[in-house]
Amino acid sequence: MIILDVETTGLYPKKNSIGSIGALDFSNPANQFYEECRIWDGAEISQQALEINGFTKEELRNSDKQSLETIIKKFIEWADKIDDKTIAGENPSFDRDFLIDSIERYDLKWRVGHRTVDLHSLVYSHHLKIGIAPPRKDGRTDLNTDKILEYLGLPKEPKPHRALTGAKMEAEAFSRLIYRKSLLEEFKNFPIPPYLI
Repeated sequence: MIILDVETTGLYPKKNSIGSIGALDFSNPANQFYEECRIWDGAEISQQALEINGFTKEELRNSDKQSLETIIKKFIEWADKIDDKTIAGENPSFDRDFLIDSIERYDLKWRVGHRTVDLHSLVYSHHLKIGIAPPRKDGRTDLNTDKILEYLGLPKEPKPHRALTGAKMEAEAFSRLIYRKSLLEEFKNFPIPPYLI
C-alpha cells in the first residue's frame, strides 16, 4: 500500500489545489516521499485549510517553488517503483481525488486505482469486533484522526498538519491494527494497547 496524505487549499479538487504530498511505502516504510509546491494558477484558498496545514497564501503562490505538475511527476516516478500501489490513509478518497484531478489537469498518464484502504473503517470495525460502541456525534461516527491515534496508543498529530507526518502516523496506525506491532522507530516508545493484542 501507499500511505498517502496531501495538504490542500480546500476541500474540492476542481477549485482547490494540492500544496504538498507526503507518502510512504507500507511494505518498506523507509521509502518515503515528501514535496511541496506552488499551487495551480487560479486555485482558491480557504482560510480553514490554511489553519489546518499552516501554509500561508504567499508560500502557496511563491513563484520560486516548483510547480504542482513537477511534484505530481516526481510522485508518479516514486510510486511506479512500488509493487502495491493501492492508496491508503485516514480519508484516502479525499487524497486520491486530489491526486487524480492533478494527474488529469496536466494530462499525465498514471492510473490511480479507485479502491482505497480506509483507516477509519478499520478502526470502526475493530470497535465492533471487541464489543465497544464507536464514538458518535449527531448520530454519526465521531472517530476523527486524533481519536483514532489515541485508540491505537499514539499521540495526537502535531499541529499544523504536515503531509509526511500524517502519512507516517497513519502507517503506524495501520501496522498496529493489522500486525499488532509498531512500524516506525519514532513510535516504538508508545505502548500498543492490550485490546489490540
